[in-house]
Amino acid sequence: MTMGTLAVLINSTQQNWLPERWKARFDTVCGGRRVVLLPDDGLDPAEVHYAAVWKPVPGDLGSFPNLRAIFNLGAGVDALMADKSLPDVPLVRVAVPDLTGRMTEYVVLHVLMHHRQELYLRESQRAKRWEPRYQWPASAVTVGVMGLGTLGADAADVLRRLGFRVAGWSRSPRMIDGVECFHGAEQIDAFLRKTDILVCLLPLTPETHGILNRELFAKLNRNSPLGAPVLINAGRGGLQNEADILACLDDGTLGAASLDVFVQEPQPADSRFWTHPKVVLTPHNAADTDADAISVYVAEQIARFEAGGALENVVDRARGY
Repeated sequence: MTMGTLAVLINSTQQNWLPERWKARFDTVCGGRRVVLLPDDGLDPAEVHYAAVWKPVPGDLGSFPNLRAIFNLGAGVDALMADKSLPDVPLVRVAVPDLTGRMTEYVVLHVLMHHRQELYLRESQRAKRWEPRYQWPASAVTVGVMGLGTLGADAADVLRRLGFRVAGWSRSPRMIDGVECFHGAEQIDAFLRKTDILVCLLPLTPETHGILNRELFAKLNRNSPLGAPVLINAGRGGLQNEADILACLDDGTLGAASLDVFVQEPQPADSRFWTHPKVVLTPHNAADTDADAISVYVAEQIARFEAGGALENVVDRARGY
């Protein structure tokens, strides 16, 4: 197999994700392979065998007749899958240890934040109020992790080692030492009933769109030591019904929420999520993976593929992840 050209299609204005920086990274790690930053008027589309992309314009990938693989540079592939003209070639998602570790850091940070009553303590600090409340042990709290893929399984294992009771729910059966695992529509209610802090790391598919809604929140443990259950969503914005989240925070169905993802990003200036006292908002940086690690991962995958090896972490298009 000849050394095919790698095309880079990046739509981002974030400093670390600028297209020019990505091209420079790939030039460094691709061992003499031609790397082109699109658009490039001098490029023969037939030369392109691989594409490294982040939110490309729908239709752009369909112009390469000899495309052999697409590498999505972020964890979520839902935006890419929505492109009806997407070529029928392997779609590879990023799965590097750096990404997994960063997501676990985020989940553990926010679980501990709510467990250790940080919202109340910071409010007390601002009010110069020295009134500590009873602190329950981690063993009194059940963290429920929705989505037990690589990211969810690692976060669940670390939370278990910190002393939390941990439950997990996924579409298909999973087994994780020390984690009570549930699966499928028939077991989700039992999973929710015991959950005090709900962590959502699900992929966005037609089946999971809007799954974080009032009906689901009402099934969470109503006898939580936290007073009311907590939501942590570091999956995808489309998983959540944002009007329901705000209403449930207002009426006590939810006690607090940490949200890293939103339907509209960035959030508009008049969004209540910026100022709601029960919300911790982060700018979609839960697993903002080291771009250098991603570029090495893509380069190694391409080299192995051209040597006759199989691509890893190929998306199942029928499932959407």
